[in-house]
Amino acid sequence: MIVGNLVDVRNKRVFPARIHEEDGVITRVEEAEGPFDGFLIPGLIDSHIHTESSLLCPSRFAEAVVPHGTTAVVANPHEIANVMGLEGIEYMAKDSATTPLRFYFTAPSCVPTTKFETSGANFGPAETEQMLSRDDFVALGEVTDYPAAIERDPDVLSLIEVAKRLDKPIDGHAPLLSGEELRKYIGLGISTDHECNSSGEAREKAALGMKIMVREGSVSKDLEDLAPFAKEHEFFLVSDDVGAEELARGHLNRELAQAVSLGIEPIHALRAATINPALHYRLPIGAIEPGRRADIVKVRDLKSFEVEEVHIGGRLVARMGVPLFDVRPKEMVNVLPLQRKVPSDFEVLAGGGSVKARVIGLVKDELITESLTAELRVVNGKVMPDVESDVLRLSVVNRYWDAPVSSAFVKGFGLKAGAIASSVAHDSHNIIVVGVGSEDMAVAVNTIIQEGGGFCICSDGKCTTLNLRVAGLMCTKPAQEVKRVLDCLHQKSKALGCSLELPFMTMSFLSLLVIPRLKLSDKGLFDVNGFRFVGVLAQ
Repeated sequence: MIVGNLVDVRNKRVFPARIHEEDGVITRVEEAEGPFDGFLIPGLIDSHIHTESSLLCPSRFAEAVVPHGTTAVVANPHEIANVMGLEGIEYMAKDSATTPLRFYFTAPSCVPTTKFETSGANFGPAETEQMLSRDDFVALGEVTDYPAAIERDPDVLSLIEVAKRLDKPIDGHAPLLSGEELRKYIGLGISTDHECNSSGEAREKAALGMKIMVREGSVSKDLEDLAPFAKEHEFFLVSDDVGAEELARGHLNRELAQAVSLGIEPIHALRAATINPALHYRLPIGAIEPGRRADIVKVRDLKSFEVEEVHIGGRLVARMGVPLFDVRPKEMVNVLPLQRKVPSDFEVLAGGGSVKARVIGLVKDELITESLTAELRVVNGKVMPDVESDVLRLSVVNRYWDAPVSSAFVKGFGLKAGAIASSVAHDSHNIIVVGVGSEDMAVAVNTIIQEGGGFCICSDGKCTTLNLRVAGLMCTKPAQEVKRVLDCLHQKSKALGCSLELPFMTMSFLSLLVIPRLKLSDKGLFDVNGFRFVGVLAQ
């Protein structure tokens, strides 16, 4: 039995209560006499997250978030699926099953995300049905290729039809989509969106029946901009992509505290991380009431949401920020079957004394990028970066087989020297590298190939790395150890002039071809608005 001030998220009230459970299920809730310290809230649900982005394998992720009050996630494992297919999905399911955290999954609909990149797998209706037939797969994952969906591409429609036949919800991904194209997209049965950048965009989508997920991740931070919408509408609170260094400070509990600080009523905000997603995905959690799982979190107050105790299935699993369960991660060794790269692989070639080049422009706290141009010098037939104007080299290397390196330019990193490289690059996770000199770029990429995946900072040929042996995306180290190495890498990047707080995560989205406006895949520079390849050199 658990006693305390119960927050009834369904009826929006608070009262002192005794909560009885049997075999992990709540059997009876009785009003009691207080007073009690703290508040009992339902376990928090992150209803849209790619846990791979934390760089932690599922069991280590659970170890990091459960003490912050997260008792369930609806995870889209399309990162590892794009690398390893169903083998990667099975790894996520087996490793997550060793922890108290409730992992629910969505079946990735974007393997590959588009036909304009190289990935390690291809999911069709058969794979989708295999996943959605399982109890732990609760929806079809975000339909990211929204242009293909709007054009009623048969491959996309075939996955949607499987979800409809099996009566599973369909998640969306529709940045800046509006008007008739938005209506066509929603008309396919797509019910959620997490890509809104303004309250106006959210209102239009909500008016057409979409459930709006308000995202506050490590790179894309939309909560403040969407607060006016969230005050007036029911919503879901999600993180999408969040790094290990952020998880050391909190998870949904921090997002709830921020929501309240922005003027969102506490129980209204709490519904966004409990009953709202539970009802949408038909989960037996999300409220403290008979018949639902006894996932209960004690918080100090409804302002800071500082977590004191976490119960999952009636079992005390964390207290005062400390997990009370053991973690034994499943190991995996990744191999990148590539030849070593040389500096010339990363050069853009041209004739003449100068050229006009297209440049990917970063946008602060957003995944959206600008499409810019810059006049760049040509020296000995090579287009040079303009370090003074912060226009640097950017390359993507096919990780699955040897192929020509795709190169372009990017503005917004601030590097004055060296290179940073990663085997985490959404969604196909080819190797991506930003740098000043092609020599350091080659060394950084070769180091990642040798290590089987990870992060690397290289300056004057000397490297510092974080190894990510699980599919080149994750590791089996504890979150605090990963944070320590990341802190070191970030300090080194700042010493090289980098102005970004999270350069690796920011870089990882520069190859995501379904986020406007200009991106780079392993096959070339991509205009997302026109959904076509464009030349690096502007005419």
